[in-house]
Amino acid sequence: MFEVINVGIYSFIIFIVANVQCNNNNNNTSVTLPPPPFYSAHRGAARQMYGSGSLRPPGTKSVIYATGQRQHGIRTTMSPQVYSPPQFVPYVVPVPVFPIHMRADEYEPMIRGYPGIHHIQIPPRSDRPSNRGGGRYGGRFEYPNGRPIYGFSNARYPFDFGFVRGRGISSDYDESRSGAYLVHRTEDDDNDEYVETYPTIKPQENRDVQPKKAIEHHSCEKICKKSEMLCKKSCFCLKEELRCDGINDCEGNEDELDCDHIDHHVQCDETKEYVLCPRTKKCILKDWLCDGDDDCGDFSDETHCGFNVNCTNDQFQCDNGLCIPKLWTCDNDNDCKDYSDEFNCTITGCEENEFECSDTTCISISWKCDRHIDCTDGSDESDCDVIPPYCTENEFQCASHVCIKIEFKCDGDDDCDDWSDEDDCPKIQSTCVSGEFKCNSGKCIPERYKCDRQLDCDDNEDEINCDYNITKTCSPDEYTCDNGACVLRTWVCDGLEDCSQGEDESKCEIVCDEAKFPCSGIDPNSNKTETCISKKYRCDGRRDCPKGEDEEQCPAKRECERNTTCKQLCITTADGNKGCSCLNGFQLNKDGVSCDDINECLYATDPVCSQNCNNTIGSFKCGCMTGYVLRPDLRTCKAMGAPPTLLFANRIDIREVSLSNSKYTAILRGLHNAISLDYHYEKGYIFWSDVSMDVIRRAFINGTEITDVIKSGLESPGGVALDWIHDLIFWTDSGTRRIEVATLDGQQRSIIAASEIDKPRAIAVHPGQALIFWTDWGPNPKIERAEMDGSKRYSIITESVFWPNGLTIDYTSNQIYWADAKHNVIETSNFDGKYRKKVISKGLPHPFAITIFEDAIFWTDWHTKSISTANKVTGAGMRPLHSQLHFPMDIHSYHPQRQPKYKNHCGKNNGGCAHMCLPNKNSYSCVCRMGQKLKSDKKSCQKPDKFLLFARKKDLRIKYMDGSHQHQYEMVIPVDGIKSAVAIAWDSKNDFIYWTDVERNSINRAFWNGTFQEILIHQNIISPAGISFDWATDKIYWTDAGTDRIEVANSNGTLRSLLIWEDLDKPRDIVVDPQGGYMFWSEWGERPKIERANMDGTNRLIIASNNLTWPNGLAVDHLTSKIYWTDGGTRSIEYSNLDGTERKILLDGNNVPHPFGLDVYGDHIYWTDWETQNIERANKFTGKNRTVLSNSMNDLMDVRVFHRNRKNLKTSCGVNNGGCSHLCFLRPKGHSCGCPIGIKLGDDGLTCEKGPVNYLIFAHRMDIRQISLDVPYMADVVLPFPRLKLVTSVDVDRKTGDIYWTDTAEDVIRKATPDGKNIDVIIMHEMESPDGIAVDSAGRKIYWTDGERNSIEVAELDGKHRKVLFHRNLVNPRAITLHYHHGLMFWSDWGEKGKIEVAYMDGTQRKVLISDDLNWPNGLAIDRPDSRLYWNDGKLNTIESSNLSGKDRKKILTAVPHPYGLVVVGNHIYWTDWQTRSLHRADKNTGKDKTIIRDKLEGLMDVRSVQSDNTAENACGNKNGGCSHLCLRNPVSFTCACPTGLSKTKTNDKQCEPIPETFLLIATRYALSQVSLDTNDAWDVTLPVDEIENAIDVDFHWEKKLYFYTDIEKNVITSVSMYNLSDIKIIVSKNLSSPDGLAVDWIANNIYWTNTGNKIIEVARLDGNHRKTVIKDYLHDPRSIVVYPKKGFIFWTDWGIPKIERAHLDGSNRKNLVHSQLNFPIGLVIDYVKKRLYWIDAKLNEEKIETTDLHGNNRVMISVQSTHPFSLTQHEEYIYWTDWLQKTVKRAEKTTGKDTVIIRPQLDAAMGITMVTGKRQQGWNPCAVDNGGCTHLCLFRLKNYTCGCPDKFDPTCKTVSNYVVPLKCPPGSSKCDIEEERIDYDEELFPNLDSKFEDDVDDSYRSLGHSNLFYIMTLVPMIFIILVCVALVAFLLIRRGKSKYVYGTSRSFSNPNYYSPNNDSASAPNNGKFIWKRLKYDKTQERVYEETVGISSPEIASLIPTILTPCSSNCETVTPEVERSPSITPLHKSDVNETIS
Repeated sequence: MFEVINVGIYSFIIFIVANVQCNNNNNNTSVTLPPPPFYSAHRGAARQMYGSGSLRPPGTKSVIYATGQRQHGIRTTMSPQVYSPPQFVPYVVPVPVFPIHMRADEYEPMIRGYPGIHHIQIPPRSDRPSNRGGGRYGGRFEYPNGRPIYGFSNARYPFDFGFVRGRGISSDYDESRSGAYLVHRTEDDDNDEYVETYPTIKPQENRDVQPKKAIEHHSCEKICKKSEMLCKKSCFCLKEELRCDGINDCEGNEDELDCDHIDHHVQCDETKEYVLCPRTKKCILKDWLCDGDDDCGDFSDETHCGFNVNCTNDQFQCDNGLCIPKLWTCDNDNDCKDYSDEFNCTITGCEENEFECSDTTCISISWKCDRHIDCTDGSDESDCDVIPPYCTENEFQCASHVCIKIEFKCDGDDDCDDWSDEDDCPKIQSTCVSGEFKCNSGKCIPERYKCDRQLDCDDNEDEINCDYNITKTCSPDEYTCDNGACVLRTWVCDGLEDCSQGEDESKCEIVCDEAKFPCSGIDPNSNKTETCISKKYRCDGRRDCPKGEDEEQCPAKRECERNTTCKQLCITTADGNKGCSCLNGFQLNKDGVSCDDINECLYATDPVCSQNCNNTIGSFKCGCMTGYVLRPDLRTCKAMGAPPTLLFANRIDIREVSLSNSKYTAILRGLHNAISLDYHYEKGYIFWSDVSMDVIRRAFINGTEITDVIKSGLESPGGVALDWIHDLIFWTDSGTRRIEVATLDGQQRSIIAASEIDKPRAIAVHPGQALIFWTDWGPNPKIERAEMDGSKRYSIITESVFWPNGLTIDYTSNQIYWADAKHNVIETSNFDGKYRKKVISKGLPHPFAITIFEDAIFWTDWHTKSISTANKVTGAGMRPLHSQLHFPMDIHSYHPQRQPKYKNHCGKNNGGCAHMCLPNKNSYSCVCRMGQKLKSDKKSCQKPDKFLLFARKKDLRIKYMDGSHQHQYEMVIPVDGIKSAVAIAWDSKNDFIYWTDVERNSINRAFWNGTFQEILIHQNIISPAGISFDWATDKIYWTDAGTDRIEVANSNGTLRSLLIWEDLDKPRDIVVDPQGGYMFWSEWGERPKIERANMDGTNRLIIASNNLTWPNGLAVDHLTSKIYWTDGGTRSIEYSNLDGTERKILLDGNNVPHPFGLDVYGDHIYWTDWETQNIERANKFTGKNRTVLSNSMNDLMDVRVFHRNRKNLKTSCGVNNGGCSHLCFLRPKGHSCGCPIGIKLGDDGLTCEKGPVNYLIFAHRMDIRQISLDVPYMADVVLPFPRLKLVTSVDVDRKTGDIYWTDTAEDVIRKATPDGKNIDVIIMHEMESPDGIAVDSAGRKIYWTDGERNSIEVAELDGKHRKVLFHRNLVNPRAITLHYHHGLMFWSDWGEKGKIEVAYMDGTQRKVLISDDLNWPNGLAIDRPDSRLYWNDGKLNTIESSNLSGKDRKKILTAVPHPYGLVVVGNHIYWTDWQTRSLHRADKNTGKDKTIIRDKLEGLMDVRSVQSDNTAENACGNKNGGCSHLCLRNPVSFTCACPTGLSKTKTNDKQCEPIPETFLLIATRYALSQVSLDTNDAWDVTLPVDEIENAIDVDFHWEKKLYFYTDIEKNVITSVSMYNLSDIKIIVSKNLSSPDGLAVDWIANNIYWTNTGNKIIEVARLDGNHRKTVIKDYLHDPRSIVVYPKKGFIFWTDWGIPKIERAHLDGSNRKNLVHSQLNFPIGLVIDYVKKRLYWIDAKLNEEKIETTDLHGNNRVMISVQSTHPFSLTQHEEYIYWTDWLQKTVKRAEKTTGKDTVIIRPQLDAAMGITMVTGKRQQGWNPCAVDNGGCTHLCLFRLKNYTCGCPDKFDPTCKTVSNYVVPLKCPPGSSKCDIEEERIDYDEELFPNLDSKFEDDVDDSYRSLGHSNLFYIMTLVPMIFIILVCVALVAFLLIRRGKSKYVYGTSRSFSNPNYYSPNNDSASAPNNGKFIWKRLKYDKTQERVYEETVGISSPEIASLIPTILTPCSSNCETVTPEVERSPSITPLHKSDVNETIS
């Protein structure tokens, strides 16, 4: 007992701890932070009273200008040596973030988030005392290469860069993994080498050194004493006490490495006023305390400065003593400067809408399984379904699996809608402009880059054949280097060598400012100043200058006399004279006694404050801009808001990256060439340009909702910039040479600048000052600026700028920064270009983009493929952040303070502008959208009256015709998808423009402003070369050079008609003259000509045929009745009368080298010229007064003048459409009527037939076409259906005209009316590959073949009453055809051996008709008049025929390439051919007269004919032959048949049962399917239940004839009537979250379900009323559920803590049945006969099926292999389950798992399953009688029942029944059986017994007695004797090893692990008396045993076998010890509850 209690308590503790840990580990709850508190003045750092000598933190760059005043030729500070750029070593492992113990000599202010990494080599010192180390100039190190080689940690300011959002330093971070330093000694003391555990930035000469393990070797052989250490580099012995004393004594700081384990007692010389830094053990002067400088290295000398000693309540005290706001802790920002505010932080995982990669990187959840690898390890694309391709060889398959023409690949257009057709395309060489040199690679460089001694072309051809002796003349603002190169004069003596030999820095004099002390160099013979140090370090006892002059001639302080003239300090000079001095922050005046204040804020190059600086007397104060707050160092500013990150374009993706480690989050991936980006922080948008797609797109910052913003009129979009105040987007386009602007949705658009622009690249905006800046790297590189409305434009940078790539704005200082990729420099200037200064000029191989945050600049580099950073003022701290990128392009720091709040210049009402408001510095300007002009009020807009409309290959453009043409911009009409526009037309009445596209094979239209774009004609059109608009009758006319046709249609594309189809040879342009009733067209064939005809196609006349080559550009001058045309072959523009007379040449020769498009308007002609690339205008009479309207326009095509002066015509067609039913055509006199293609005009000449009567119909994969046989031409018409997927077979209902087809891509059968208005899905379920289809128009049936399911089926025309006719002995059935008159059906089979079979149409009398000499029998056709069967063979390439008996076989055609579809019409056969891509015709008897009816059609499939005489009478008559379901034709009459799964009634051979007697009901996610067991076919049938989205579990009520299912997508429980499947009712819908399990109590008429999301189990009546929660405590993840109403039990599974539980139906007496060796239990089912519980354990790849008795004992695993079960059911001797992986339903023997068979294959998404039969819903309990007398819920509890009330209060509910129903089943009830005539004794008398074995007694044993207690008491002696005898018999049988119980037949069942968990271990002995009632006889086990409660009885121990499950003689013996001593596992939470209860 105590052991049980102890175990329970111990388990409870484990449970609590585990849950706490789990909760901690999964704590992703976002906490809403309170508003930021009011910050008091920061304690520490300084008293804001420090002077000039304490302005620079130690270790910062000394190359500075000390004053803001510049003297050319005089350098104020110079670095001692030539700087070598750092070598960026790629990261080997990610650098972790951790607090680091800095050595005293190594400290420099550290950038946020970066660990310190050893990288500085410091020369030794010889003088002492010192703790700062030698070699410092100006308070910092002198570096070997003259400049710092910055690593990860060093910079000018302690900038604070953040990490990836949502991540921090975990509280359990193991610091030992990284160590205190990153440089460590080895354990071998004799080998004093050290290893760098992390890579660092190396000097250039060490670039080949591998960073993983850099071991330093030495050659020093000196041996030191034990008390000394060896300095290896200097070969010097150092006393051990000097080791790790904070002073660098050895070269390379060897004595100060790895000092954590050494605890030296450092003493400072207090006599010289030194104090000890407590943590870093450094000695500093006492005067340095609280002076603003971090002298200790941990800011501890700058804390506790002032009156406040402790931090306030809203502050956090750092380990170094600084105070910061508590809100700054764990924000990934090193605010404390010692990382103490970023330690012990919780790491949060990915968000709910993100997927976590294996490396913890987060990506969007939508990127999982999208066929793009986004995780570095590819984990996002694992376990994904693979979609097979189905495009043909002449097509390209897009990433979305859409098929497009192969010609569209790499054509620059987005044909796939995802740009995947433009991936991996060769680069198109660019066209260089004037002033540029073209490299061999096609790259264009400025002409002045040639012979400039720099290699700019890839093959260096720009430096070939150069004469470098020719000197270049530099401008006055430039300095001439010795090699002739020019550099800015402002770059001379700036400390950076710009000339190749450094001559710009050779004659410079350094003058230190007033706060600095000059130091000479190391040359003993030179006193030239080479560097400056702070005067703070003058005479401080340490040598800081190389020669130590800072410690020479040192004065001594002295007390000032009472009457001294010194104003501040008194000193005694080195020569003993008295003098005066000044405090820090002052300088001695010329009078030698007074002191002047130093203005520290004037230090421009090395500023003391990062933002605002206010000078004070003797000191200064720093301030911050709005949105920033001063840091504890009181110099730098921290941006308020979320942690900053970087957004950068990587060409193929856009990433959000950390500023501190290698982690990144991919925002957008699968891009093509994203080069520029920007964002709108407040709206959460990100914008980017893609130069491959020529588009600007937008998405949310999480990567969702990608939309195109600007997708037309772009040629090479470069930079983009967001105005977040006025919601505008600006961009540059180097192709169009424009700067443009648009609203954020792209609807309003305007041009900012389009003149004097060559190659604009980067762009930046300042909304506050309404300024835009952009770079131009054309032949004349420059940086320009303008106001945001385009006004006040001027160049600000023009000199010494070459490839200005990146551009950004520092909004805190109002400066611009740019990167020059050719000069390899990053520069800055004011907004006007003044005060230009270089920031970084080394280590920039190819900078591209640049951005700023706080005090740092960040840039991308093409050469290093990295992102780097440095200080924005000094360039210090340069280092890479991220390397090994794909191709880094644009970059932006992402933070709200990068988009500060400014005034909106346009106000709240868009400035009153009708369209777009563009701000300027003082106000704003209104502009109109494309094509419109401002009215006089300068705010509203109006449509133009006329403009020039012209087509280029890729776009359509307009240009105003009023004003100066030269100063009007061409505006691109924003229409999509143009691939090759040729001809254009216009309709001024409706503002439409029309254009043809010869690559898209389409005719399109849109409004002139680009809206309402639509495709009018896109089918059965090949090369629409010309188009014209008839404004009188509202029609369009066009020519098709591919089909040699001229066609017409209404202006909306309807009623398409064929006008001319004969004697046409490559028709080109066309023009109509509605005034005269004529149309004109040109032809380019063998005999070029220009023809005329009436507008109905009659009365053709050739008006010109001589001296023509390529006539095009037709135009009619209605004023003069002339026709004009161009000819590119004869180089001329001509005209004549409308009849061809008086032909004249207007222009010819070289004046018009290749004219193409032409139009006439007013007195002018307008034309385009391919060669000159111009649009010109000239006088139409003389050809003079020529004017170039647009130049340098490549790919020019047609041109038209859009105007509103067309004459309104009154025509005969204008009244009642001329009396025509369809089309009315104008003629010179009157009109004529016409019909759509294929329809014949009636005899009245006015009316058209409703449709073709006799026609062919064929499938063309993506469409269905029709060829009329009623008209004199053979023209196919595409039926107006939406785009289809893969139409294979087609047929027509001859009575209604409805068209039926199969689609093998969607696996459906559809039907539609011929007009395409009504399209329905007929069959969609249980189909895999519906190949052939045949419509029985007479019998109203549809027959089809399925090549995957290998079946032939039939159904009504509406898809109902579906029946499988054949499914055996079919391998690959294909074509099918019917002969209704004979009642026969024929089909072909591709199987292993091809064959053609025949059967009656009712499925009887099947036989093989032809099987010899067949391979791929495709098409089948019946010639009914001749009673012959035709077929073709795709492999034998033949077309043959035979009679209907298979005899008289004849070959009609041979050598047919690849025939497929076949039909017989009259005396001809028609067939489709895959190889020729054509529809052919030939004589049906001889095969002669072969003709191609239609060619150039890829993917032709089936073909059928429809003839008016092909009808028959329905043999079933009007009443379906009396059949209840199917009436099928046979040769004699008909046969009544039942749908699949149903059988006929026993009383009527024509009637079918409404439902099967026994069947499986399966939830297939989107549908419910049934598999009948009444018939032998075992075929699945989908029930027509609508609106199922994700059905997961099913159950039924046999008596009520109801189905029930749960839908976890809709979160509902639904009931469906078995007899009326349209009777669907949602019974539960509210407060339901993922109802995974469902169970019906068929006795009490209740329904139970698991409410998984809400973690409860509920019950309600069958209609959903009286809903009540029965189980709610200790449920973690309830799943499957099952009930046993007769026993009053409910069982369920739980995944949270894997277990199976049981309770009574009211939720009482809850018990844990199975809880060990369990993972994901689902699929519960009860064998009500054997009283056993089955379930599935769904652990992936370890799935299994198990069973126990109803008490959780006698657990057995069913041996079923290689399956992935999901749901389980049972019937009779079998179990059935769904397999989600194999998509099948399987069956196996329920006790052994043997005889596994597949009941139904190819069942997609098979989920829940149940066996529907009345046999599974038997039994009785009191709730069956009047609901047990309960008002609401009756809940049975085995020995009684309770009345339950719903959770929602109901005053009518009673918990006590109105009357008690006896527990005994009433006599005569059909639901009673022998077993139910009594109450189970064991469970009634001992309801809490937990027997070790099954307590159900065999029926034969139960009938022996025990019906009541009286008989038991009187027959005790007799029964006792019988039991003893039975026990002896059982004992003998067990010894013989016999077992009749089938669970013992499998050897695998003897595994003790399946039984031990539920056995009590270490049971206490039973000291009570022997109770005979506990003896039970188990017939299945043939044994007698004692039923105990965890007690072993010694009295009957001999009767209990030692092995639980008997097995064969070769089983290994299981000892009782092993059996009775299972491994103890901790109790789960439910176990604790049970123990307590």
